[in-house]
Amino acid sequence: MSEKRLVVTGASSGIGEAVARQAVARGWRVLAVARRAERLEALRRDTGCEILAVDLTDEADITRLAEAAAAFRPTGLVQVAGGAKGAAPVAETSIDDWRWMFEANVIGTKRVVDALLPLLRDSTRDGSYAEIMVVTSIAATVPYTGGSGYNAAKSAEKQLVDVLRLELAGEPIRVMEVAPGMVWTEEFSLVRFEGDKEKADAVYKDVQDPLSADDVARVMTDILALPGHVSVDETIIKPVAQTHPWIVHRGPLAAKA
Repeated sequence: MSEKRLVVTGASSGIGEAVARQAVARGWRVLAVARRAERLEALRRDTGCEILAVDLTDEADITRLAEAAAAFRPTGLVQVAGGAKGAAPVAETSIDDWRWMFEANVIGTKRVVDALLPLLRDSTRDGSYAEIMVVTSIAATVPYTGGSGYNAAKSAEKQLVDVLRLELAGEPIRVMEVAPGMVWTEEFSLVRFEGDKEKADAVYKDVQDPLSADDVARVMTDILALPGHVSVDETIIKPVAQTHPWIVHRGPLAAKA
């Protein structure tokens, strides 16, 4: 089996950073990709991973990514970069927010796949397997009030992943989707609510043990550690307190009498 070498996007914070850290801890090589160079540099100092500061919505930066990845010779892509903006009703949402979400979650994923797929194919020439893992969301399949733009973008990203899996039939590349539910990270809800910490904190208020980025990354790296011929096509991860995208128990969890 060839050495595992992963390109991890969205690696400057949250799930992407946690995946990069846990992957290095497992002895894998990582090229951590994100926009914020200073956050990546801190990650490099802590873990020894390789880093690349690029904006996945910028064509010139995608060219830089392709060049850096060619030198890195990846066997896998972990596409985490994305996000949400806004939580208003459909008629009150911003076209700019929708455009940002489609660029970040759908077009960005398409660009990264375009850049890395030839390299992943090359990595299998020795008889080994390659892998593409994309983080979507439970919002990709279940709509909820105030989630229209994010629902739409993540649904489109999921369809991209599903079609890619079909189109790679017969090739030694596993294509896997991870769909988290409620995950507390330092930035996801802050970005969604344009830095309004009170609104961001309210999302998780009184929820016992929402998922952490480390929780999701542990599941993801466990899946990636499986033999290359084992494809876990879809994985849904939610905290016990969340039984449905819009059914979240607030308060202590306790068995009924």
